Amino acid sequence: MFERLRSSRFLKFGIVGTGGFVVNWLVLFAALNFAHLDKYSGWVVAFLVAVTFTWWGNRTFTFRDAAADNGLIYEWARFFLANSLGAACNFLVYVVLVTFVAPPVGDPLVAVAAGTLVGLVFNFTTSQRFVFTRRSS
Repeated sequence: MFERLRSSRFLKFGIVGTGGFVVNWLVLFAALNFAHLDKYSGWVVAFLVAVTFTWWGNRTFTFRDAAADNGLIYEWARFFLANSLGAACNFLVYVVLVTFVAPPVGDPLVAVAAGTLVGLVFNFTTSQRFVFTRRSS
């Protein structure tokens, strides 16, 4: 059972995603409170940093055997584009919550958590199918 968990790509993706969520949350907090960005611009900045963090984590941990040997920028761009569906779902949940729901659920730092969970399944599927596709021999 432990071997199955240790070798589970979805679990590894979730671990990297948890780190990405922490990065996303911290950058959003900084964007809102120190850079004084609005809650939508702050989301975009935080997402760009977090997607870069999760791409690197997934290429070196989750999909190490299928990561590109070269063309890192191309691979990052594919990761970004492939995960755009999950990002769109994430952002939609975030916007609905911060716009129409009262705090604490409508607070940007809570809403980003809800959006992250929604994007998880989309992002795992697209990453596995469209980004990290090279198989080791």
